[in-house]
Amino acid sequence: MLTRKEFTLVALTALCTVAIVALAQSTKPVMGSAVFDWNAIEARPTETGSFRKFFETPTPTLELLECHVTTLKPGTNSHAPHQHPEEEVIVLKEGTLEALINGEWKRVAPGSVIFFASNVLHGVRNVGDTPAIYHVLMWRSVTTPKRLAAPGK
Repeated sequence: MLTRKEFTLVALTALCTVAIVALAQSTKPVMGSAVFDWNAIEARPTETGSFRKFFETPTPTLELLECHVTTLKPGTNSHAPHQHPEEEVIVLKEGTLEALINGEWKRVAPGSVIFFASNVLHGVRNVGDTPAIYHVLMWRSVTTPKRLAAPGK
């Protein structure tokens, strides 16, 4: 029969093992400082232009940091206006966009920065005559609200 001390030791060992296994299965590697070469990132064609995914991973201070570049053909949008708990920053490199900000479409020139707050309806569309190229940074932290279930689910 196990003594109280032996039982405690076995129980603690089992709990630690379960915790380590669960942690190892549920975490992605944390991204450290890095350089991402534009020419090394494949541009995947889409119906409305192209998409380059640079990274989507945890960092030392964020649950998730994502960066991609979208190229939109003139007269298109990447998707309908939408909302999500993560905040986003868009930096327009080339072209002319309109951004849905607080229910109003605002014209955006190259070099401009757009911020979309958490759970606010937003979107962008290319209103120019040339492709619009923009960088998107999105993040999730411990203070980011949880995603709501889609309507009807």
